[in-house]
Amino acid sequence: METKSSTILDHKQIQHKIKRIAYQIYETNVDEKEIVLAGIADNGYVFANKIKAILEKISDIRVTLCKVSMDKKAPHNTVTTDLSPEAYRNKSLILADDVLNSGTALIYGVKHFLDVPLKQFKTAVLVNRNHKKYPIKADFKGISLSTSLKEHITVQFGEEDIAILN
Repeated sequence: METKSSTILDHKQIQHKIKRIAYQIYETNVDEKEIVLAGIADNGYVFANKIKAILEKISDIRVTLCKVSMDKKAPHNTVTTDLSPEAYRNKSLILADDVLNSGTALIYGVKHFLDVPLKQFKTAVLVNRNHKKYPIKADFKGISLSTSLKEHITVQFGEEDIAILN
């Protein structure tokens, strides 16, 4: 049986969504001197890096990028970051991922950062699906989709970024 897939966001649309999210993050943090963008590896980190590039063009805010690594199938005790807790203590932090599906990756990412006092904590996703099993929401989102549980969203970052529904 062949699975049918369709493009839900093309490169230009993704670039537009990322730019809009960057402006929203800037508006929320306009009085901050520094923010931390923590991207969940792999695609969430690529997404965070793209937001960082735009933020650096449109604002004077210093943006520190943080890579969040975890085993997404068993995230309970596997969350690590490439920054020490001192690097994000009492700062505004945005946790980013490409797709908010069940909320598992974001909720365990949030849990990891709660051990350190933060000035503000927000989440950003490119695609927000409505199948969460945890009470987590995206503060900044590119697009919200109502999909079936059997459908899968894939974001491919590269020369021509695309988001695919299959």
